[in-house]
Amino acid sequence: MTNRVLIITSNADDAKALQNVLGKEIDGIFKTEWVSHLSDGIERLSSGGIDAIMVDLTLPDKQGIETFDALFAVAPHTPIMILNAVVDEMLTTEAVQHGAQGYLTKSHFGSYLVPLSLRNMIQSKAIEGTFFIEKNRAEITLNSISDAVICTDMFGNVDYLNVAAESMTGWLRDEARGIPISKVMKIINCETREIERNPIDLVLRKDMPMKLASGTILIRRDGHEAAIEDSAAPIHDWDNKMVGAVIVFHDITASQTIALKMSYLAQHDFLTNLPNRVLLNDRISQAIAFAKRCGTSLAMLFMDLDNFKHINDSLGHETGDKLLKSVAERLCGCVRKSDTVSRQGGDEFLILVTENRHAEDDAALTANKIIAALVLPHFINANELYVTASIGISVYPTDAMDAETLIKHADTAMYCAKESGRNNYQFFRHDMNVRAVERQVIETHLRQALERKEFVLHYQPLINLDSGRITGVEALLRWIHPNWGIILPDRFIQVAENSGLIVPIGRWVLKEACRQTKRWEDEGLKPGLIAVNISALEFRHKDFVKGVRTILDETGLAPFSLQLEITESVLMSDAESSAAILQELKDMGAQLAVDDFGTGYSSLSYLNQFPIDILKIDQSFVQAIGTENGNGIIVSAVIAMGNSLMQRVVAEGVEKRVQLNFLKESHCEEGQGYFFSRPLVADQFAELLKTGIAAMNYNWSGPI
Repeated sequence: MTNRVLIITSNADDAKALQNVLGKEIDGIFKTEWVSHLSDGIERLSSGGIDAIMVDLTLPDKQGIETFDALFAVAPHTPIMILNAVVDEMLTTEAVQHGAQGYLTKSHFGSYLVPLSLRNMIQSKAIEGTFFIEKNRAEITLNSISDAVICTDMFGNVDYLNVAAESMTGWLRDEARGIPISKVMKIINCETREIERNPIDLVLRKDMPMKLASGTILIRRDGHEAAIEDSAAPIHDWDNKMVGAVIVFHDITASQTIALKMSYLAQHDFLTNLPNRVLLNDRISQAIAFAKRCGTSLAMLFMDLDNFKHINDSLGHETGDKLLKSVAERLCGCVRKSDTVSRQGGDEFLILVTENRHAEDDAALTANKIIAALVLPHFINANELYVTASIGISVYPTDAMDAETLIKHADTAMYCAKESGRNNYQFFRHDMNVRAVERQVIETHLRQALERKEFVLHYQPLINLDSGRITGVEALLRWIHPNWGIILPDRFIQVAENSGLIVPIGRWVLKEACRQTKRWEDEGLKPGLIAVNISALEFRHKDFVKGVRTILDETGLAPFSLQLEITESVLMSDAESSAAILQELKDMGAQLAVDDFGTGYSSLSYLNQFPIDILKIDQSFVQAIGTENGNGIIVSAVIAMGNSLMQRVVAEGVEKRVQLNFLKESHCEEGQGYFFSRPLVADQFAELLKTGIAAMNYNWSGPI
């Protein structure tokens, strides 16, 4: 690489001598230019392209240090060598202090060392420039990150803080420089409130990375506190000798708060704030372990409100919800602090009675207190409401040895209490096989239902929340029994799955839904997508994909008009197999939806792994919106997640205007629920397709 050198001197002989010695370089790396006046030199420098300057400080138009200062002002990053006729030590020293890289006396102008010195000077300046860029890049990077960074010397005194560290500690960099890190970054234990030793101290002592103890609190300079996480590490020079340490930390206060809130929501009922089944199961397991160690017993009370459905149907869900909250408060007043009251959903509650040697007596006492407390009137929305309860009781270790069986037997005893006239309690007995008998009867009748054509489909619309337009329809199975009347799936689907009958029933549902949708299309109606729920056994059946293709061929329905809905738990039971099946369905052209999203794994990784088109938010989260403890955090998170992944989001179970408002404001695309329409038979749904939801119910475009 050729370097261009500007020689500024009024002495032609000096200039010639320098040009000669620089021109002798074998590699020809120097090209020289000569000017005799400072003004000419400044003019040349303004054009650029000069890599080094050799200047005589005694020029016709300027003399002394002012000559150097004028040049340096024009080319501060170009290396400058001072030329002296005689050694002027004072002037040379002053020039070096002002920024000169070196000097050369006249007696050495012809020395072979001149090119070497000049080359070293140019390279040194280049390295200096590179170092500046890297340092500036590091400074900008460190000030751009949200993590706080503090560096110290070998004595633990601060020598650097980035912008985030200044903000978090309350110390400016210049103020903190030289101050011990224990003062700048004061940390305490969140539980004991005792001062914690800074990890930097250990790093400097052990010369190895360290982490901050969990539960550490940073005390800002102004006294404010923040929970932090961090790591510290030693800093080494190029000889691997430790020269200081660095600590990187960030504020986790907000994330801790959110995590605690999410954890609480995941373990508590949104309506009553009571522990849910997840938390109850954990407490039962702990109680059983304790009872086993201590030789004590415990009892499980399964309580169901009598005829609660009548209150919901006559006074509405809002009144029903307030009644449930009132019941929850009274239940809590009937138990000890060591006991647990839990809501399982609907009007069912579980009460765990622990830490006693006479579980039967304590359980009976608790049940009597509950029955007496509930029969008192509940005053809700100017209504005086009365409600009773049926309670089943099972005891560990007499009736069961694990949580699941304990609850199951208490449930069985509760049904016996209902059959015994309601408003009473019954202890579980091993001859209580009523539920088992009922399941057997249901299975027997299910096997005949398909042959007798007792199944029908009802249809519920999916609505675009912005326009009110019907975008699709979900097929919902109903069983019309000649003696029992209309039976909802909750009563027989589990039996169908356990017996394997769900596979032929599911095939009938899929075929009937596709056939009916094609018929509507042929009539000129626009039902949109037809959504069909797929059970675990159907999805895993070896001929499932083939069966879907056959039904589409037989009915003539286009694959893109079919939406198959599978729950999270089904997909994740065998993720690899699920991905393959879903891809086959996707290649076929079918739309794929995750049903009851939020109740299972809710994993971003599987959403990316599977070719999912639609997320359906479980109705329990939607129905929590607008309640006292329902702030919609989970719903908002799912909507945001779906939108970011370009997946349509459908909210199930929309029953109230406040829920619709929230969903629209959160940019949820579609909704489904009683607020728009109850499930309808095919002919009724055809009329709905003709009239539309907005025209039937309310002015969709009006204020909300």
